[in-house]
Amino acid sequence: MTAARPLGELEAMGVRLMGPVEGLESALLLGPCVLGHPTRDPGDATPLRLGTGVTIRAFAVVYQGVELGDDVQVGHGALVREGNRIGAGSSIGSQAELAPGNVVGDRCRIHSGCFLSSTVLGNDVFCGPHVVFTDDPHPPCPSYLSCVGGARVGDRVSIGAGSVVAPGVSIGDGSLVGAGSVVTRDVPRGSVVVGNPARFTKERAELSCQAAIYGRPYEWQQLQR
Repeated sequence: MTAARPLGELEAMGVRLMGPVEGLESALLLGPCVLGHPTRDPGDATPLRLGTGVTIRAFAVVYQGVELGDDVQVGHGALVREGNRIGAGSSIGSQAELAPGNVVGDRCRIHSGCFLSSTVLGNDVFCGPHVVFTDDPHPPCPSYLSCVGGARVGDRVSIGAGSVVAPGVSIGDGSLVGAGSVVTRDVPRGSVVVGNPARFTKERAELSCQAAIYGRPYEWQQLQR
C-alpha cells in the first residue's frame, strides 16, 4: 500500500485504504470513502491507480485494479469495480455503478444512477441519468462468462436519461439516443434514434437548435476541436 500522505491524515478524513493505491498525493479525497477495495481474487495485488488531480467524493467505493486518468471525478456514493479504465477529464455521477471491465474514454460524462458492464465508451460521450448498459443476452445463463459482451459506443455520442442499451450493440460516432429509448440494434454513425425499441428518425445534422445559439445542435463540438 503506497501513500505519500500519512495514513493517520487519511483516516482522519474518513478515507479507508483496503488495498494498494497509487497517486494519492495529488488526489482530492472527500471522505468517508473506500479506496482499493479487494476483488474476489484473494491473490490479486493490482493497485488502484489515480491520475493527477483526481477527485473522489463521500461514500464512493473504488476497487483495486482500477485506473482513473487525470482530473477524473467520482461522485457521491459511486461504485467502481475492478478492471475499469477511466480516461482523463471524465466524471462518474452520484450513485453510478461501474461493474468490472469497462473502458471509458476521455471527457465522458456518466451521470447519476448509471450502470455500465463490459462497456466501451469513446471520447466525449454523454450518458444522462439512469442510463443502463447490459452485457448478458440471456440472463441468468450459467455460461454467462463465456459470451458476456457489452456495448461499444463511439466518440461524441449522447444518450438520453433512462435509456437501456442491450448487450453487444454498437453506437456509431456522433449519434444521439433519445431519453427512455431501448437500443437493441446497432446505431449508424450520426443517427438520431428514439423509442422502445429505438428506431432511426433522422440524421443528427438535421436537428435544429431551439435556442438559436448555434446553427445546428452539437456544432460546438466542432468548435472545440
